[in-house]
Order: sequence, then C-alpha cells, then structure tokens
Amino acid sequence: MKLGRLNHIGVATPSLEASLAYYRDVMGATLAHEPFELPAQGVKVCFVDTPGEDGTAGTQIELIEPLGENSPIHGFIAKNPAGGQHHMCYEVPDIHAAKAWFEGLGKKVLGEPRIGAHGTPIFFVHPKDMNGVLTEIMETPKLRRGTENHRSP
Repeated sequence: MKLGRLNHIGVATPSLEASLAYYRDVMGATLAHEPFELPAQGVKVCFVDTPGEDGTAGTQIELIEPLGENSPIHGFIAKNPAGGQHHMCYEVPDIHAAKAWFEGLGKKVLGEPRIGAHGTPIFFVHPKDMNGVLTEIMETPKLRRGTENHRSP
C-alpha cells in the first residue's frame, strides 16, 4: 500500500468569509468553490484552488469552519483562535484496504470510513502515528479537479 497524491490541505478557520478574502487577495487563489455544510461532521466547508504553474492545477485548500460548539473543529479553534493547518489529505484507490493496512501497522484510525467533503469515503489517522500530522485518507474521487471533484451544496 502506498499513499496517492496529496489531494488537499485542511485549514480550520473561525470565519470562512475572512479566509476566502485572504486566499483570494493575498495568496492569489484562482477559484473558490461554493461553501456548503456537512452537518454530520459539524463543519461548513469551502474548497479553494491555488494557482498552478505552466497550465497545471495548484493545490486545493479545504477551509473548515465549525458549525457550533459541538463541532470537532471547535476545540481546534479554541486552542488556535486565528485558525491554522488542521490536516493533510492523501488519496488511496481503496479506502477499506487502506484502513486495514494502517491498522495492520498499528496506527490509530479515528473512526470508521464515512463520506467526506468530496463525496468519497474518508477516515483520519491520529497525528501521533503520522509524524505529528493529522492525516485524512480519502478514496480517489471519480472526477478530478477541474471537473468538479468537490461536493456541491
């Protein structure tokens, strides 16, 4: 088992609106997708595309705002009031094979696979087992960036 490409970097934020302005005005984001809520996960999400080079797509940033005090992101924002990098997400061809592989290595998988913001199955691996980085593992989307690889509201 090998991890696939880096799909996105998750950034927790207390305000999607302020973060969207930052990524557009300061970081040169080329596209901000329509924000949408994932009530089951307690978050509001917006994907932002960064500029690429020589006709390639840049890295996608997933902005994550808590939907309330019960959101798992709420605790992160409480500790980091300005927000910050929350996780990195890598693609795999088969989510269940990946989960079994991580567990076989003794890694702590956080929960069962569930549908993530791209509409494909995901799970997270504890940062203590991933060199200090909360890591999201997602099944490779059927459609790639530029062809709507994010979930619409």
